[in-house]
Amino acid sequence: MILQILSENEIIATLTALALLLLFSYAIGTLMEKLKAPRVVGEITGGILLGETFLYRFFPSELGGIFMAYEGEGKVLNVFYQMGLIFLMFLSGYNTKIEMDKSNIKNISCVLVGATIFPMLGAIPFIGIFKNAFIGTRGSEISFGLVFAIAVAITSIPVISKIFFDMGIMNTRFSNTVLTVSTFQDLCLWILLNAATRIAATGELKLAEMLIVVVFTLGLFAAVKFICDHTHMQKMNIRTITFYSLSFVFLLLVCAGLYTVGINIMYAAFLVGYIEKSLAGDAQESDAKKKIEALGDFAFSFFVPIYFALVGIQLNLIHGFSWVRFLAFFVIAFGLEAAGTLFMLQFTNLNLRTKINFAITMNARGGPGIVLATVAYSYGIISIEFFTVLILTTMLSSLIAGYWLRIQQKRDESIFMNLTKKTGGA
Repeated sequence: MILQILSENEIIATLTALALLLLFSYAIGTLMEKLKAPRVVGEITGGILLGETFLYRFFPSELGGIFMAYEGEGKVLNVFYQMGLIFLMFLSGYNTKIEMDKSNIKNISCVLVGATIFPMLGAIPFIGIFKNAFIGTRGSEISFGLVFAIAVAITSIPVISKIFFDMGIMNTRFSNTVLTVSTFQDLCLWILLNAATRIAATGELKLAEMLIVVVFTLGLFAAVKFICDHTHMQKMNIRTITFYSLSFVFLLLVCAGLYTVGINIMYAAFLVGYIEKSLAGDAQESDAKKKIEALGDFAFSFFVPIYFALVGIQLNLIHGFSWVRFLAFFVIAFGLEAAGTLFMLQFTNLNLRTKINFAITMNARGGPGIVLATVAYSYGIISIEFFTVLILTTMLSSLIAGYWLRIQQKRDESIFMNLTKKTGGA
């Protein structure tokens, strides 16, 4: 095999492009954190500033000479884009905890149904309204409909976790309910997204084959869950180089292997992260946990911000984009998620303020919303306009959820402790 060699000028252009992506995503991400906003919003905004929405409009030749310096540079940058997505989903899988608090099962069930099933069903009448503008070149009615419904219902675990941690309300019944629901919700929605991408990849709907893929995906996760519950190897002490090398080999080979049987790379990376936790352990003081945290620090300082910045740089908020359709979709998505959650919580003993807090919080779409948009767009299921709409919806909903919760805590510090109509309902 002979590698295709890049010239020195092409290498310099690529390195400069990566440096600018990192610089803008870091600078705006840090600014957003200081403003108590999710960092991911700033990292995407950094990419938007570099793209046709802003700087590229004023300096097309200069930025074109960096990001489009040679034929195929987009493919080179796409490697970093895909690695960012893979690491993001791998780390999400590793940090996923599926635990059910039996004393809180009624609240969890009501929020899960209200924030998942109801919004997806409520989205169905609107699919036809947006279809002509939002469907991609390889999207079918089924694959597009699935993505549209998922987009309305999805919730972000990483963004919500960060908000809860910063507010000091992690491990309260409110936070545990939201994170448990989000875990089950995202699992279900990833499986549906896998089905949608399978339809787009094959170009036709084969019901029997799709059912096999869904059942296989569910079975695969069930098997992984069984391994996690019955395997305890938290005291594994292996060399750092060996640990990382084997982890990367396992991650990449499993992603490639599962893709051949209809499991997309995003979901495969998530499963590998979950398997890694069962094999290496996730005890707070374990050697493996420290190594994964170090890997996370590296990934979230290099690959992941480049991924988010490359998401942003593709957005053009001036041409080929309708602010009216964006606002209409946002209101529909936010409203259906909130209304479904509020309706189901009427069957609980929670007080009104808590019900509203759940309804707003479940709207934070964060990282999963961005992954949904990028995967659906890469498969041609959705158009560039819907891709842009989903990214903006994700950013705005995450901002609203974060600021809303902080305002509620400022008004009443005990609001996330006293959840029920009775005084002692934490």
